[in-house]
Amino acid sequence: MNGIKGQDVVVLLKLVSLQDSANGRRSQDLVSNLQGGAAYSVRNLESLLGISKTEIGASIKRLLSIGMAIKDRETGWPKPHRRDLYSFIVHGLKFVFPAEPGALTRGIPTAFAAPMLTNMLISGGTYIYVWPSATGRDIGQSILPLFRSVPEAAAKDDRLYEYLALVDAVRLGNQREVSLARDKLADRLMSK
Repeated sequence: MNGIKGQDVVVLLKLVSLQDSANGRRSQDLVSNLQGGAAYSVRNLESLLGISKTEIGASIKRLLSIGMAIKDRETGWPKPHRRDLYSFIVHGLKFVFPAEPGALTRGIPTAFAAPMLTNMLISGGTYIYVWPSATGRDIGQSILPLFRSVPEAAAKDDRLYEYLALVDAVRLGNQREVSLARDKLADRLMSK
């Protein structure tokens, strides 16, 4: 089995978001957005993430094989291992998937420029970070997302958007930014 890929992290964060929704932690009900039956089905994940069914199936196999997800005993659906995910994000993600700011472009704000995180940190006048996207309204330094469909997937799920923005804050940030992102991620992921 090959190592972890960027889309695996996106799939895992989507599973966390779906789990949060099922636990009543979100005001927006994702169940109304289901495209193909059960929330955790490959077909539904494909429609919500813009990742092919084949890639999602392979991703789930990789996540199960490395222990980042386990099969739920009752349903058989993949269930994220939150503590391991948190540990990987804060200690290893920036080494496995480093982020290099690129040229100025139009896109969707990420890291601490994302709408739900803008009041957490005051910037020293640098450009914001954005995922390149033709539908974006903001101009900033381009950051390649963990997977090409991240901007579209984030637009469909505010919770997933927040998780992905925090992940980028860890990938990009200096010590202060990383510390804030870690605290926020711990609050979100570990408060199950």
